[in-house]
Amino acid sequence: MKELITIQSELKAPKNQRNSFGNYNYRSCEDVLEALKPLLAKHECLLNISDTIEYIGVRFYVKATATITNAKGLQVTSTAYAREEEIKKGMDGSQITGSSSSYARKYALNGLFLIDDTKDADTMPPTSHEPKKDVKTDLKPCDMATFDKMTGAAKMATDAKGKQAVLDRAVNNYSLSPEQLALLTSLCK
Repeated sequence: MKELITIQSELKAPKNQRNSFGNYNYRSCEDVLEALKPLLAKHECLLNISDTIEYIGVRFYVKATATITNAKGLQVTSTAYAREEEIKKGMDGSQITGSSSSYARKYALNGLFLIDDTKDADTMPPTSHEPKKDVKTDLKPCDMATFDKMTGAAKMATDAKGKQAVLDRAVNNYSLSPEQLALLTSLCK
């Protein structure tokens, strides 16, 4: 679908939101949709996003499906999953589901429109012109809850591109033990 390729290349969805607790910038699902609306209109495309709840193993997941349709009726679809936490302090059940829905929808949109959620040069503060080190030293330790989410995402990814995105996020953002890296790599094959 030519329109999708064009929208992917024209889309600019900056990370305008700020998480002061974690000290990082991010984009929300709403930010992506706001950036997409004029491009969808310009290229006469329709975007539909829907959710379903799936019970996998012993957990509930929200499966978000994003579908773009052009004027000729051709469609391209992307899906993403987000696991509902059993309990999240300060949230009732509907808020937990809503939060999972937003997360899954954002990643379905990321997959469909090739939005990279990793850090990039445009969003990072300027640094000195020292040569880059081969080893990243600014990575966060990967706790078990985070690792469980990453392995769950790897298991739920439906194609090689999605699996690679999970692995890339993990390697670029966390200090993984050799065992964690081996397990995640095997899940993303």
